[in-house]
Amino acid sequence: MEKKRKGLFQKFLDIVETTGNKLPHPVTLFAILAVVVIILSGIISSFGISVEHPGEEGTIVEVTNLMSTEGLQYVFSSMVDNFIGFAPLGVVLATMLGIGLAERTGLISACLRGFVLSIPRVLITAGLVFAGIMSSVASDAGYVVLPPLGAVIFAAIGRHPLAGLAAAFAGVSAGFSANLFLSATDPMLGELTISAAAIIDPAYAEGMNIAMNYYFIIVSVFLLTIVGAWVTERLVEPRLGDYKGDYREKLTGLDATEKKGLIWAGIAFLIGAILFALTIVPANGPLRAEDGGIVQSPFMSSLVPIIMIMFFIPGLVYGLVTRNIKNDKDVANQLSDTMASMGMFIVLAFTAGQFVAYFAETNMGLVLGVYGAEALEAANLTGIPLILGFILVAGFINLFIGSASAKWAMMAPVFVPIMMQLGYSPELTQMAYRVADSTTNIISPLMTYYALIIAFAQKYDKKLGIGTLISVMFPYTVLFTIAWTVMLILWMYLGIDLGPGSPITY
Repeated sequence: MEKKRKGLFQKFLDIVETTGNKLPHPVTLFAILAVVVIILSGIISSFGISVEHPGEEGTIVEVTNLMSTEGLQYVFSSMVDNFIGFAPLGVVLATMLGIGLAERTGLISACLRGFVLSIPRVLITAGLVFAGIMSSVASDAGYVVLPPLGAVIFAAIGRHPLAGLAAAFAGVSAGFSANLFLSATDPMLGELTISAAAIIDPAYAEGMNIAMNYYFIIVSVFLLTIVGAWVTERLVEPRLGDYKGDYREKLTGLDATEKKGLIWAGIAFLIGAILFALTIVPANGPLRAEDGGIVQSPFMSSLVPIIMIMFFIPGLVYGLVTRNIKNDKDVANQLSDTMASMGMFIVLAFTAGQFVAYFAETNMGLVLGVYGAEALEAANLTGIPLILGFILVAGFINLFIGSASAKWAMMAPVFVPIMMQLGYSPELTQMAYRVADSTTNIISPLMTYYALIIAFAQKYDKKLGIGTLISVMFPYTVLFTIAWTVMLILWMYLGIDLGPGSPITY
């Protein structure tokens, strides 16, 4: 049989994968990048490059020289704090205590087998992408829970586990700004947008609300679910081919003991859900915010321990019913085994934490962002070309500055007034930013959870490098960006409000 010829896009992905995989092991690579940042900071600072902070008038920002005496003192004195303070570290390890127990007692395997056997397989890919998109309600917890579950689900039905991981990762990260509900992202970005709009028109800003993109992000959920499922099945899985690794998940029916365990675990989960609901459902619930809100409240800040408990208790109950747990020593041993399996991620967290911290300390990302904004402003674009240019610039900056709020705090005071003076609303500018900010997350090694995703992926392919992961995720970035941008442009032409009282034009 004649071998099918690869298209240009697949050949390009081959180049990305081959080039990327020639890089050192991710642990080594992050260590090298940390050293490169230190050296570059010394070189760039020697030229005296500085910019005015766009969000703080009169504040001059220079590149911090980490090769200076003060810089080297920071490098060494902050090393432990950079490791401990690496954003995903505590989230991942705490969550994995609950997930690990549920996995090792067999609860997750039983749930997945029951799930896979009960729904049409044609819906599994779309369901996984949809779950990933919706996980942004739980902030960053989706990164920890869904990619490994997606891999296990795909392995259970004979599909490549990395395709399942990729579909979930695309939903969680590239689709982060879409949801059927408001999440913590909406007030976080919305307040910055309102402040930036007040620079031009305080009265207009006073009438804005944090749900300014709500209609658009609801429709986006369904668009991205369809696109994500199509990319997984038509581009990613064919590229990965048949899985030849050692990991196998047998898909077998549930026996009587497992079914009994699931029933009791389900009861435990329901009781836990009711108890946690009592902390926010009453108007005076202890985990509500002082103003009675939920979106920005102690409850939302407590999602990691809540998720840990909501996995731990049902996992414990399931283990007791199925006799996989007989005493407290079994629990301690299973938790210990879980932490032992996270060894590679912990090592990655150390070197990645240094790189991310040093890059932030140098201000190089901020300087790059300001120059990018000035270049776009100098291009004198209007209309659709302006929106496209803004999305491209914001997406590029996202490769270097992972925090959505940090980038928007820098960009909103520049772009919101510019767009308002050209007749476009602050609400539209924010939505264009959210499109760009989400879609390029999955191809940026600077994204704080990238090291975790690599660690998950290496369970199925021990030789997997950054090049392979980027080549697998790149089609999602391209198709999500195109589809989402086209949708935004059509929305503009139709003149539909982006959210309650949030028009396209100013």
